Amino acid sequence: MKKPVGAEKKRVKRSSGSASTSVRDSGSDAQPRKQAVKKDSFQLFAEKVRDHKGLESRWAVMEQARVEYFRGKDFVSFMKNNPEFKEILEEDKDLDTDDIANVLLGKNLLVRCDRVTKTLRPGKKKLSTWPAHLEIFRDDQSFSENDAFFAWTFEKRHPLWQTLLSFFWPVLTLAICLFPVYPHRCKLIVLYSCAGILLMILSLLFVRAVAFGAMWILLGKRVWFFPNILAEEATLKELFRFWPKKDEEEPPKWTSRLFYTVVAIVVVMLLRRHAPDEAARARYQRRMSNIIDDVLEWSPKLALSGLMENQQPVNITDAANNSSDSAGSDQTEEVDLDETQGEDLDETQGEEEAEGWTDSDLKT
Repeated sequence: MKKPVGAEKKRVKRSSGSASTSVRDSGSDAQPRKQAVKKDSFQLFAEKVRDHKGLESRWAVMEQARVEYFRGKDFVSFMKNNPEFKEILEEDKDLDTDDIANVLLGKNLLVRCDRVTKTLRPGKKKLSTWPAHLEIFRDDQSFSENDAFFAWTFEKRHPLWQTLLSFFWPVLTLAICLFPVYPHRCKLIVLYSCAGILLMILSLLFVRAVAFGAMWILLGKRVWFFPNILAEEATLKELFRFWPKKDEEEPPKWTSRLFYTVVAIVVVMLLRRHAPDEAARARYQRRMSNIIDDVLEWSPKLALSGLMENQQPVNITDAANNSSDSAGSDQTEEVDLDETQGEDLDETQGEEEAEGWTDSDLKT
């Protein structure tokens, strides 16, 4: 049987209509996908910029939370020196630096901050370059280069070495607790290594303080070598940076320099006068060496042998025999003491008589 022509035309129209609706649906699905890609691109851009060492940043306290922040002018100079980061934005790579920062602020990847302390402290010529306390800038959340600070609002991805380090700390803690059961050679290696590292750190801090005091007294300059050695948040490169920062404070007065010179001389003289003598140093060294020897020579075998000796059962007959033996020994000791006392009295009487004869002979 032949099918009617009208039915075939209706089927063609329906198929063409369904194709057009499918195209429309695919087009409507493509738009949010593109928007999602744009959002991911800015998120990826923010993560890459934050992980890069070229953008100088610091840590501060903002509303009872620690945040990592940077300055607006540093972000502008970073984008000028690293234009390849704009390629991450794909379609938005032609945006200016201010527009990129404003988009990050709009997506809540950044927040503009302001310093809490806005007045100069006594003895300061200008405000701190990197304030330690910040607050949210309430007026306008837009990008600016002039004395503007911006804090990251998302959590930073931890690198692989930090993850491995988090698993390493419990192992290190367990190893420290098991130090008494180490072999004697391992104990010596650990002891002398820790003592050497501690001596190096204390010597570095002492030399650093002496250099600062000498330059402050003689030249009136505040020079701290290894300026970040005691910093809470610093990279490994910044921690061991040798050259000090530029002194931005006013030079000290000559009266204060003279006063602290006299104080330093008096302290040195007192320490020199009341220093311990050789005998005291020898006693202290002997005492410390005994403590160290006790720690190094301890072993589980000694501990177990001591516990076994303390837990040995005591026989009643042996205890009675021991008590009788101790009583007999006490009696014999008393008899011996009486005999020795009698002999001492006889000797003293004989000496007195001899002295008396000699005196009488001299008189006659």
